Amino acid sequence: MKISREIKTALLAITALVLLYFGISYLMSRSVFSGDRVFYAEYNDVGGLLPATKVMINGFQVGKVQDIQLQPSGKSVVTLALDNDFKFSKNSTLQLQENGFIGGKTLAIMLKQDGSSIAVSGDTLKTEVRLGMIDSFKNQLTPLQAKMENMMVNADSLLTAVNEILDAESRNNIKNTIKELNATAANFKKASGTFNSILENNKQKLDSALTNVNTITSNFSKISDSLAKIKFNKTVKQLESTVQGFNRIAAGIEKGEGSVGKLLKDEELYNNLTGMSLQMEQLLEDMKLNPKRYVHFSLFGKRPKQYMKPKEEDKEEKKN
Repeated sequence: MKISREIKTALLAITALVLLYFGISYLMSRSVFSGDRVFYAEYNDVGGLLPATKVMINGFQVGKVQDIQLQPSGKSVVTLALDNDFKFSKNSTLQLQENGFIGGKTLAIMLKQDGSSIAVSGDTLKTEVRLGMIDSFKNQLTPLQAKMENMMVNADSLLTAVNEILDAESRNNIKNTIKELNATAANFKKASGTFNSILENNKQKLDSALTNVNTITSNFSKISDSLAKIKFNKTVKQLESTVQGFNRIAAGIEKGEGSVGKLLKDEELYNNLTGMSLQMEQLLEDMKLNPKRYVHFSLFGKRPKQYMKPKEEDKEEKKN
């Protein structure tokens, strides 16, 4: 039986359509045969998540995103098709993650080992969003940007205030000061060159002076060594002998030996000296009050009157 060209063309077109359907279904993560488990998740913002995105468990692919539908409430419902029979708790979380530094999103099931019931096809999983590197950087950059803007405003205000303070005369003064500083630096450079020239011309003299200093230092070191070698033992012994002599003299005086010791230790001698001193004082006082008693002079040879001891009242009057 011969098949016509039209029938062959029709069969080829039908085959192509079937293959196209299977290919599109595969790319769209739609299972042609309903053997996959289907789960749902709800997000406020899917962040550019696309169908056919991989679903991972601990870095292992267990399925793909089958469909994403935007709801009237503004939330997005994500449909997952898992082709793996791995069982996990219904309290496990479906985490939306950033896939790499460049961008792109991926979903990861964060397992919960809490002993609760196993998730089955048709369940709605709990969701969470983990910020990626770029999002974290943006969150950290936002307050920094606000601080930088505030700093720029303050800097602008500062520059405005400086411009108001620095009038034309002040700016000219600053320019003149800078010119003077440049002139001072030039003079210092010139002086430095002159100093270097002096050092170069007198290098031999400086070397000689340093040699003399080294010689003086060496001689002083020798003198110090000589002084250190002098024996002071004899002088120390003489000083010890002198101190011992003083100690013996002091001990003799303490015991009452010798003239000084007797003078200090003999109480009777001390009392006699004290009494003698008192009598001498009384004698001098009496001679002062009654000189006639000790000096007799008469031009006509008259006899002196008999001495009468003065009364205490007369003494007081004469003293006054």
